[in-house]
Amino acid sequence: MISDESERLAGQLWRRALTLLIFVIALSPFLDTHMIDTLFAQEPTEISAMSDNAKLEKLKDELTPEQYYVCFEEGTEAAFTGEYWNTKTPGSYHCVACDAKLFRSDDKYDSGSGWPSFTQPADGGEVGYSEDKSLYMVRTEVHCSGCGAHLGHVFDDGPEPTGKRYCVNSASLNLIPDEDSQDTEDEE
Repeated sequence: MISDESERLAGQLWRRALTLLIFVIALSPFLDTHMIDTLFAQEPTEISAMSDNAKLEKLKDELTPEQYYVCFEEGTEAAFTGEYWNTKTPGSYHCVACDAKLFRSDDKYDSGSGWPSFTQPADGGEVGYSEDKSLYMVRTEVHCSGCGAHLGHVFDDGPEPTGKRYCVNSASLNLIPDEDSQDTEDEE
């Protein structure tokens, strides 16, 4: 039987953890994303640990600092700041690091989250999955199965037909417009 003191301490610990999480989420628009990731640092995934150092150095030279941070240091860009969060241009979204096809604009929708959101990967899309235990919760991380670049996370709160929301960092993507499409203006 659990003592009253143990229950009190467990409840107190739970409330403190929840308060900290709410505090960080509430302030996240005002905090540097690197600061948030440092607060809740997680061990590198097997994918990033398996990466060849020479390849990573080459990518570090080719990608912008934000792209490298998001893709290979498992960072997150601030909501509503990424290049593609509100883009309506028809086309395919490819990995910024290795050009693997990941998502199609036909599966993109406005989730209100401030990040590009998709209901599913493209047919033959090279999207892999791993468990992410950061931020005091368990989430499913999505990454490029071609090179291991971190893309974002997938959640079970998306629209039909899949019920999935692939919440992806724009910095990890490169949009290849369909050849027969004209650029569609983004919403303001």
